[in-house]
Amino acid sequence: MNNTAVTSYRVVSVQHPPFVMYDNKTNKWYGFCIDLLNAIRETVPFEYEIREVEDQNYGTLSENGSWNGMIRELIEKRSDIALGSLWVMAEREKVVDFTVPYYDLVGLTIMMLKTKTSTSLFKFLTVLENEVWLCILAAYFFTSFLMWMFDRWSPYSYQNNREKYKDDEEKREFNLRECFWFCMTSLTPQGGGEAPKNLSGRLVAATWWLFGFIIIASYTANLAAFLTVSRLEIPIETLEDLSKQYKIQYAPTLNSPAFTYFRRMADIEARFYEIWKDMSLNDSLSDVERAKLAVWDYPVSDKYTKMFQAMKEAGFPADMNEALKRIRRQGSYANNEFAYIGDASTIKYLAMTNCDLAQVGEEFSRKPYAIAVQQGSPLKDQFNNAILILLNKRRLEKLKDKWWKYNPARKNCDLENDQSDGISIHNIGGVFLVIFVGIVFACLTLAIEYWYYRHRAKVSELHKDASPRTKIMKTIKPIRLNLQPAPTHGVQPSQFRSRF
Repeated sequence: MNNTAVTSYRVVSVQHPPFVMYDNKTNKWYGFCIDLLNAIRETVPFEYEIREVEDQNYGTLSENGSWNGMIRELIEKRSDIALGSLWVMAEREKVVDFTVPYYDLVGLTIMMLKTKTSTSLFKFLTVLENEVWLCILAAYFFTSFLMWMFDRWSPYSYQNNREKYKDDEEKREFNLRECFWFCMTSLTPQGGGEAPKNLSGRLVAATWWLFGFIIIASYTANLAAFLTVSRLEIPIETLEDLSKQYKIQYAPTLNSPAFTYFRRMADIEARFYEIWKDMSLNDSLSDVERAKLAVWDYPVSDKYTKMFQAMKEAGFPADMNEALKRIRRQGSYANNEFAYIGDASTIKYLAMTNCDLAQVGEEFSRKPYAIAVQQGSPLKDQFNNAILILLNKRRLEKLKDKWWKYNPARKNCDLENDQSDGISIHNIGGVFLVIFVGIVFACLTLAIEYWYYRHRAKVSELHKDASPRTKIMKTIKPIRLNLQPAPTHGVQPSQFRSRF
């Protein structure tokens, strides 16, 4: 072939974003491989005409030894170049020639629906069930009431034996209000303060302290575990996890490279089993040789046999559209969880352009991408030289960044879908609302206390005035709001004593 002459070649391809794509509006092909082909033309001048293969297959070897897809096009010499995300495989190298790989090793991986973690401002309250919270609240009221009753009836309490404790520095009368406050603050790090003087009241307080310690310790431990488990988005992390469970269905598309991989692995396991069985049951072997093969369990794993059987029961999707419907549980697939196994580059692109999809686990069965030409074609050496030049100039790395990192179809998914190591505000924000509610209640209480104090002062003045006419005049006197702090003089200490 004359390298100086510009030759036209027939290129066959399969659409595979972002490697090979077709724009129906402009009727032009574009993608990573198209840019690669144009870059090769800078070193090897030629013209090309791209068409899509009729069966849209890359090339699979059937049981009768025939090929389909792009490999068949090259074998029958209907095309000169097979362009796309074409894996270099041993059986393909026997019938076509491959150039040096232009892309890193790419394998198979798993794609699943990205689960959205449920968030709640009061998630910390769901650590305990509602029945437990009600029981704790009932225990709080019961203990407070019991402490008040013991302090009221015990002859050794402060309110019933003031002379005995007159020299003590802290004199705390446990009325019902103080009992409620003591039990509530005992559950906090600050503590409840001075305990009751009587022994019976102290036993009640000690029992409440023990109860509170166990409840707080249990709540703290379960809160940490609860928030950690709630951040786990997907229960499947590896192919092993997928093979050991039965809740989530999984399968590749029919007659895809992933389908061929699992079918072959299952056949290999079946062959190994037959070989082992024939060896262990061979009568021509001596007793010593047969004893070496005698084991209780089958020594070779049958993981892929079980997985391929589970795939058959789940059913293989006919194409990628059906696989996406099953992953997203649309239509008749609403009740079944599904994991798709396929080409890692395809899954990576779908996860990059869809925020509801996620790639799960590491890649396996990795192989490089390369351009295929007819067997014995001089294009192999010419393309090899051009690809090596592009590698040295780091042109291929720039193409990867263009179609993966800076792809215009790439979507910036919500940050709330990202896994984080800490507790988000969406799960713990209710604690801040508790502070706000507490401040509101404190303000209302301050208003009530201020009103109550002013009201009692006016009532005391009315009782001191002996004239009925004066009482009536003071009663109908308009109320004036004095916003200055309430005075502390002029009111007897007995006026502040509890009514309980």
